[in-house]
Amino acid sequence: MQPKDTTNNEAFKGFTNTSCPFLPCHKGVQREFNCLFCYCPLIAYECPGPYEVFTDKNGVKRKDCSACTLPHDGYHQSWNFIQRWLEYPVPWSANEQTDPPTRRPKPPGSDEFED
Repeated sequence: MQPKDTTNNEAFKGFTNTSCPFLPCHKGVQREFNCLFCYCPLIAYECPGPYEVFTDKNGVKRKDCSACTLPHDGYHQSWNFIQRWLEYPVPWSANEQTDPPTRRPKPPGSDEFED
C-alpha cells in the first residue's frame, strides 16, 4: 500500500452513498456528490461556505451549513477545499458570516489572511 502523498489512486478522497435516504442533502452540487464530509470538519472553524447562525435551546450559537455545497461538490475539489482550510484552522467566533466571506488563513507568522 502506498502512502497518500505518493499514490495515483485518489479513491480515498470521496465516495457517493447512493443508498442514503437523504441524498441529495444539498442542492446545487455540480460534480459527483462527495459524501466523505457528510459532517463537515469545518463546522467549528471559520470558513467561506454559506451558513446561518442560530441559537439552540441552551443558548449556544451554532452554524447551520445546510446551504453549503463546498465539502460535497466533486471528490477532488471538495477534498482539496477541506485540506486547505484545515492547514491553519481558525476557531469559529460564533458571529454571523462576513460579506465577503472569510478568506483562507495563512500560516502563523505571515500576513493575517491569504489574498
